[in-house]
Amino acid sequence: MVPFSFKEITQRLKKTEIPAYDLVIGIGTGGIVPASLVAFHLDCELQVITLNFRDEKNTPRHQEPVVLKGVQEGGLKGKKILLVDDVSVSGKTLETAKKHLEGYNVETLTMKGKADYVLFPEIKDCVMWPWK
Repeated sequence: MVPFSFKEITQRLKKTEIPAYDLVIGIGTGGIVPASLVAFHLDCELQVITLNFRDEKNTPRHQEPVVLKGVQEGGLKGKKILLVDDVSVSGKTLETAKKHLEGYNVETLTMKGKADYVLFPEIKDCVMWPWK
């Protein structure tokens, strides 16, 4: 398991060219801390969407991710949105969240895995995030 510190994550965030966004939406629960870091870095608003797909041992609980709590859709029209999660392996959670935000201008960012922006694309192993 690869350990990461907040310092390493914020250093990589500063080096990564991420365009301006109006809103960061973090996927709860794993994406809340990364989304908070990204929203602070980009100096923009933060919201959270809560989905459930895997249990604490990373075993799928459902066939597809389930939206438990959506975002406040009032005021999203015309905003450039960055959807953030910690890891995206299959992409199912990000895709479910994007479907929930269909019709809005949404791009994705993860710490590792598959997304429009990936902070640590070189990491293939499991990671010990500092917020876990």
